Amino acid sequence: MVSNRSRYAVGGTAAKASSRLALVAAIGLGGLVASAGANAQSETTDQPRGSTLCTKLPVPCDAVIAHRGASFQAPESTTPAYRLARELGADYLELDLQRTKDGELIAFHDNALGRNTDVAKVFPDRADAPVSAFTLAELKQLDAGSWFNETYPERARDSYVGLDILTLDEVIDIAEGGDNRPGLYIETKVPEQFPGIESDLRAALEARGWAGDSTTTSEPAAEGAVDVADGPGRVIMQTFSRQSLAELETSLPDVPRVLLLWLGEGGIDAAPSDPQGDTESVADYYARQTVASPEAYAEWIDFAKSHGAVGIGPSTVQQDHDGTFSSQFSYSDLAEPWMIGMAHDEGLLIHPYTVDEPVDFERYRERGVDGFFTNRPAALLEFYGRGAGDPSTILNDLGY
Repeated sequence: MVSNRSRYAVGGTAAKASSRLALVAAIGLGGLVASAGANAQSETTDQPRGSTLCTKLPVPCDAVIAHRGASFQAPESTTPAYRLARELGADYLELDLQRTKDGELIAFHDNALGRNTDVAKVFPDRADAPVSAFTLAELKQLDAGSWFNETYPERARDSYVGLDILTLDEVIDIAEGGDNRPGLYIETKVPEQFPGIESDLRAALEARGWAGDSTTTSEPAAEGAVDVADGPGRVIMQTFSRQSLAELETSLPDVPRVLLLWLGEGGIDAAPSDPQGDTESVADYYARQTVASPEAYAEWIDFAKSHGAVGIGPSTVQQDHDGTFSSQFSYSDLAEPWMIGMAHDEGLLIHPYTVDEPVDFERYRERGVDGFFTNRPAALLEFYGRGAGDPSTILNDLGY
């Protein structure tokens, strides 16, 4: 396939080509220090500040993507986190896909189990082993909830003790289990550790009517409720891996796909910078990193486009990133205005991760993003004017 930069010329859209070249030149002046000038250009030329792409794709506009569920209020990737997100009215339940030793697909973020289970107590000799070294039966012995109570006592609940790690089927059951019918936003996690996981996922989704020629087999959403799972955008795939994006293009060609963006090793080339200071937080260190060049960013945009992606998922900087929780989710800003303009010009949606506060919702919405990954779907729904209800009350009503 002809690259996107070349396509401007061969396609005859010289004005668009000139716009992008001018943008790259403007950003390049002073080695990205002049990005403010490029930002101003995006506001005074045809660089988009918003997007109507969601009206042309099977993806909700202003998408609310519940990152590992409603994971600010409940332990990530567990039943209460996903049920709360569903009841609040999130468009998508987000999950990280891994495969157990005996071939079962599960929802779990970390490569290892130590941060958010009691693996050191249950399997002390294997505490540092990867998730893939355990069978599903072994993983089901672990407590995936108590860590949350210990880390965030102000949001602790007795019912979180002893929560299970969930299978993909169990997350689908939750998505299908209420009046609202959210879709699934699935990341192939460290796919190089799980050869063929894309094909396994296709088989699992088809068996449940979530991919292929069939449609979901359960009852449709209630009138006026979230109905993403009833439409063609019921599943979105996401990955940081170029190889996995290519595999997904083959395995799930009809499922929308998003390329996640990261700065540094394994991702977009970063500009040289000073090492992390002795007293500098990880979040502060990430916040001052910048891309090596506009061309380095464009390379990933072009790869996404040439492999059939409908969007990108860039990292963001949170204005307040010093808290115990917020510091985990603030990275480098790969959703600057010129970057969003570049992606929108290529017809790509932008779903940045992971944004939790109204001040950041507003900042990135002004730049033109098309939705957010968030740990706080209630806050994002309220920001979008979609009343969500009180999370604590909903958790009580759900029996937690």
